[in-house]
Amino acid sequence: MNSRHGTLKIFSRPDHIYFINFDKMQKMTPSFPIRKWNEDDRPREKLLLKGRIALSNAELIAILISSGNNNESAVALSQRILASTANNLNELGKLDPKDFMQFKGIGEAKAVAIAAALELGRRRREGDTLQKKKIASSSSVFEIMHPILGELPHEEFWIIYLNNSNQILQITQLSKGGITGTLVDVRLAFKNALQLRAVAVILVHNHPSGTLKPSLADKELTKKLKKAGENLDIKVLDHVIVTEKAYYSFADENLL
Repeated sequence: MNSRHGTLKIFSRPDHIYFINFDKMQKMTPSFPIRKWNEDDRPREKLLLKGRIALSNAELIAILISSGNNNESAVALSQRILASTANNLNELGKLDPKDFMQFKGIGEAKAVAIAAALELGRRRREGDTLQKKKIASSSSVFEIMHPILGELPHEEFWIIYLNNSNQILQITQLSKGGITGTLVDVRLAFKNALQLRAVAVILVHNHPSGTLKPSLADKELTKKLKKAGENLDIKVLDHVIVTEKAYYSFADENLL
């Protein structure tokens, strides 16, 4: 017989009548679970046997989420998550836990685990670039600050404090704003410089829109900070605008 729920078949025994919905059974048939795979192909075992380099991105994510859903293994689900960003890990790193939770089988705990792993990767890149303790050019500023600012969906303003050899004393976030701007406290910027005994600073902020052209507000702020620095004998060496793929240097463009 047919019903609004699908095709029903009736089987009877002397004391029972069974109704089986074959349409629903087909939809709920689970995928072949990872625990039944060949041991060499299971992500965890594969990592232990062959090392991290042997695993695909999807297999690494599968280790984080541990299980998939009724219709997908953890690897298949991970492949679908990656496909949503065209298999681009940089784009994946921009997603927040709520984005991951849109996928069936990804709850809050799994979403947070993925986000945390991606953040660790970003911080590792940041730590690697900070091994360059000396600023030699605007390109070295970009190399240091891009892992921090390049992929953010909102604006942030940072300052690099330097000694008289252009060695980094500290890199500090001065403010965090919205998509189109952020406020900067000039007094706080130079209070930190005085406490660190810095002799020079480099201003850095990002443009989430991707545009490299400095705004009128960017130019006015640069002039304001440069003037404040001159009064304290602290040089503003550059103001670098960072985007996901490139940068703009006020010093290189002779705007300082």
